[in-house]
Amino acid sequence: MIQTLIGKKIDQTQKFLENGKRVPVTIIAMGDNAVLQVKTQEKDQYQAAQLGFGSKKKPTKAQAGQAKKAGFDKAAAVIREVRLADGDLPTVGESLSVDVVFKPGDIVEVSGISKGKGFAGVVKRHNFRGGPKTHGQSDRERAPGSIGQTTTPGRVYKGKRMAGRMGSDKVTMPNLTVLSVDAENKMLLVTGLVPGHKDAIVVVTKTGERKNFVELLGEKAKREAAEAIEAEKAAKAAEIEAAKAAAEAPKVEEKAEEVKEEVKAEAPVTEAKEEKAETKEEAKTEELEEAKEEVKGEVK
Repeated sequence: MIQTLIGKKIDQTQKFLENGKRVPVTIIAMGDNAVLQVKTQEKDQYQAAQLGFGSKKKPTKAQAGQAKKAGFDKAAAVIREVRLADGDLPTVGESLSVDVVFKPGDIVEVSGISKGKGFAGVVKRHNFRGGPKTHGQSDRERAPGSIGQTTTPGRVYKGKRMAGRMGSDKVTMPNLTVLSVDAENKMLLVTGLVPGHKDAIVVVTKTGERKNFVELLGEKAKREAAEAIEAEKAAKAAEIEAAKAAAEAPKVEEKAEEVKEEVKAEAPVTEAKEEKAETKEEAKTEELEEAKEEVKGEVK
C-alpha cells in the first residue's frame, strides 16, 4: 500500500505531551491526494504512482487531459511520482485521505525545498570561524582565508567551500513522529521542524512506527469520548433494530396465517379442477376407443 502523501506546510508551534514534555510541532495540511496514473512492472519496468495535490486555475491542455482521463474535474496544482514496492497498487481515479495512510505514532520523513537566503558568506553558509580580530587583521574577521594550492596542482579543487547562493535546496528531515491526525480538517501534526516557508509543498513518507509513543495532552480524553459516543450510537441503533423486529414479528405471523388460510381456501378449487381434468381425459379416451372400434367394423 502507498506510504507517501503530498501536503502543505501551514505553521510551526509547540505542544505538550501526556508526560508533560514540550515538543516543537509542525502543522501540515494534507488534503486528499488524487491518483492520476499508476505505472506497473509489466508496462513501465517499475512500479510507481503519480499523485496530485490541490487544483490549478489555468492548467495546460496536457494537464487537463490527464486529470480528465483519471476521472477528475480539475487538474492538480502539484504532481509527484512516488515509487511503490511490491504489493497492492492504488487505483487510478482514487482519492487518498490522510487518515488512510497515517496514524499517531508513525515515524515519517518530510522532504521539501528549504528557504532561500540569497548570496551568503562562508561564515553563514559553512560555519567558518573567520580570521583573527587583532594584530592588524581588522579586515579579515569574516574572510574565508587562502583557497589556493601550491605549484602542484596549481588550481582550486572543485567543491571548495566558498561564498555563494545559500538555501533553496531539497532537504529531507528524517525520524519525525506523527502526533495527531485530523481527518475532519485534513491536518497532520508532526514533531520537529520541516523545511520550507509557510504554504510550501512537502512530501511526507511513512518509514516505521514508534514503539514508546506518547500522545498529545488531551488526545487520549478526546479519543475515549469519541469512542464512548460511537458505542452509544451503536447501542441505540441495536435497540431500534430490536424494537422494529419485535413490532414486525406479529405482522409476520398474521401474514403467515393469512397465507395458510388462502392455501386452504384454494385447495378445494384445485381439487375440483383436477377432477374435471380427469373426467375430460377419460371422455377423450372413451371417444378414441369408440372411433377405433368403428374403424375396425368398417374394415371387416
